[in-house]
Amino acid sequence: MNELNIKAEQKIDSVEDFKFEPIKGHPMLHWRGKRPFEATQFYPAQLKETFGEDTDGWFNKIFWGDNLQVMSHLLKYYRGQVDLIYIDPPFDSKADYKKTIELRGKKVENDSTVFEEKQYTDIWSNDEYLQFMYERLILIRELLSDTGSIYLHCDYHKVHLIRCIMDEVFGADKFKNEIIWNYETYSGSVKKYFPRKHDNILFYTKSNNYSYHLQYLDNDEDSINYKRWEKYIVDGNKIKGSNYPATDSRFMQRYNKWVRVNGRKPNEDDIIFEIKSFAVSSTWKDINAIDPKDRKQKINYPTQKPEKLIERIIEASTNPGDLIFDCFMGSGTTQAVAMKLGRRFIGADINLGAVDTTVKRLLKIQKELAEQDKELDLAEDNTQLYTGFEVYNVNNYDVFRNPIEAKDLLIKALELQPLPGNDLYDGEKDGRMVKIMPVNRIATRADLNELITNFPYAIFDKRNNEAPGKPVELITLVCMGHEPDLGAALELEMRKSGYSIDVEVLDIMRDKSDLEFKRDSEADVIIEGGKLVVRDFYPMNLLQKLSLQKESVGDWRELTDSIKIDFNYDGAVFTPTMVDIPAKNELVKGSYPIPADAATIRVKITDLLSESIEVTVE
Repeated sequence: MNELNIKAEQKIDSVEDFKFEPIKGHPMLHWRGKRPFEATQFYPAQLKETFGEDTDGWFNKIFWGDNLQVMSHLLKYYRGQVDLIYIDPPFDSKADYKKTIELRGKKVENDSTVFEEKQYTDIWSNDEYLQFMYERLILIRELLSDTGSIYLHCDYHKVHLIRCIMDEVFGADKFKNEIIWNYETYSGSVKKYFPRKHDNILFYTKSNNYSYHLQYLDNDEDSINYKRWEKYIVDGNKIKGSNYPATDSRFMQRYNKWVRVNGRKPNEDDIIFEIKSFAVSSTWKDINAIDPKDRKQKINYPTQKPEKLIERIIEASTNPGDLIFDCFMGSGTTQAVAMKLGRRFIGADINLGAVDTTVKRLLKIQKELAEQDKELDLAEDNTQLYTGFEVYNVNNYDVFRNPIEAKDLLIKALELQPLPGNDLYDGEKDGRMVKIMPVNRIATRADLNELITNFPYAIFDKRNNEAPGKPVELITLVCMGHEPDLGAALELEMRKSGYSIDVEVLDIMRDKSDLEFKRDSEADVIIEGGKLVVRDFYPMNLLQKLSLQKESVGDWRELTDSIKIDFNYDGAVFTPTMVDIPAKNELVKGSYPIPADAATIRVKITDLLSESIEVTVE
């Protein structure tokens, strides 16, 4: 079994605080439990993997972790430097989004080889959702440059409320467009309302001095000018100096302007006028949703958006080399398009599957760009491309790579005593009731509501009567980062109700650096005949979900999504020079030639759930 430790040297004794200007003078949306968000703190990031080479000293960056922590980390380095932010956050759609998991290649006999794994849940209470978005939009504002823009993708569920929040955060005068993306998909059997066939994209800017490039539709031939002057058009959409409608007064206005600007009559090859189609309006009907049967673009990830949609946004609001950020990265469409168009990018997602999907997607594009694939929509003006990228964890997020199991891991690691029949607390330790807060993000004051609502007040009253002035409960909150004064906030709230409680906050990242968490997966990797050979791989969580045992797996490669190898591992950053990512119905090779200059070899094996194991071979 391999162990993943939180190293003592990663412990942070002091943090940087970031303050924000309070929002003043803007219309404000109020909701129950709304809290001001005027400060955050720095969260450390751990560089885990590097792919490709830097360009002019720049590596694109992918972060795995809570985007509130990611953005708090980025403030130290990129405050006021991001040119474009596109986000496709949760819509509060009340849906559970699932990913289909299917074994590769040969099928295991006598067992189901396909199942659905929950990718993420988009179910919120109204107030929780609004506070979640409010805090992240404030950080987004801080990261944007003065000439920067934000496009927020949403739909009918919450667009009316999100727009109010954006008016508050950015100012109503910074609103530029509500874009209606009208897509064509199957409408189903809706009988009691009109089929909902559009999303909303809210376009705001940081200031009134922002970058913007007018976009045109592709159908030049549909324009009035094209139809009027068609017989004079050459090279697709151009009218040149030797062949023009000299009797058309409307065209001659353009001709005369050209002469005034250039101080001469046009020569034969001079372009007098280039016909453009209709300018793109705020209603986008020309970009379809991704066809489920489109194998070229479709990725097995829910809520994926088409590349053309993101391409239009990037080309409208950025220039080559600009920095783009998407903190709800999903399948990595923003990052993929940015790489193709010569923009720098940063991406983040809380979902491990999203990070793994994005990495695989970027590696494919990286390879295609290196080979100068003619089919790609590459920049046409020799734009510098930024293809190297790094993968980070923020606040040691990899410790809790599986949030579903993280609570059980903590209960065991902290040696909590169980409390049978108690649904409020997760255990008891040293006479204190222990509550494990959400482990896949920082704990907030909103997370205290469950405790406040479900406290045993009858017992508290009894304890108050028996020992007036003494705490009615000793509580330990276990979390992975938290808002400032979290414990004090709970004590104060209970004091208002007449109860004294004693609260301590245990931050795993800072207070328990010696905790050890076991990985479930196992692998057998050897050197044999001058080759690196993976003999066996047992992803225990995946096997359990498939109801399989080790012995029933015909070929371990059926369970394997990818293998990456660093032949000269430096002990800190994984920099693979060999990447084995097979096509959908193919298997990883499992045997790889070892270069002559190889030293310490590090192997990362990733299963179909995007969970990985890393093995070092000397």
